[in-house]
Amino acid sequence: VESNHNIVFDCKYHVVFCPKYRKKVLKEPADIRLKELFLEKAIELRAEIVEMEIMPDHVHLLIKCDPQFGIHRVVKHLKGYTSRVLRMEFRHLTSRLPSLWTNAYFVATVGTVQLDVIKKYIESQKERSD
Repeated sequence: VESNHNIVFDCKYHVVFCPKYRKKVLKEPADIRLKELFLEKAIELRAEIVEMEIMPDHVHLLIKCDPQFGIHRVVKHLKGYTSRVLRMEFRHLTSRLPSLWTNAYFVATVGTVQLDVIKKYIESQKERSD
């Protein structure tokens, strides 16, 4: 449970989004750098990435954030920042894609009962990709 000056909250969101055209571009070393960038930006946004899994063609994030800031703004900032930095650092991401991410994403709120289920799912995705 977190709080800011006037509200106490416990808001977690399962977020999934894909690279443009669902291209399988999130492979080493770009996937490792992407994780670093997500964590870096989340701190700046005062959000927490509880779990994350980077698959070659999509990203799973379990994000805890202030509802007054909003999950939409968190996702927008995460996608914008990571796209800009990754495309500067990995030139193949500029030649093959007009932008790194699609505009769309999936988001669902996560209750405490579901939290363990989603964590297990994200962990199982890690095991499948190893």
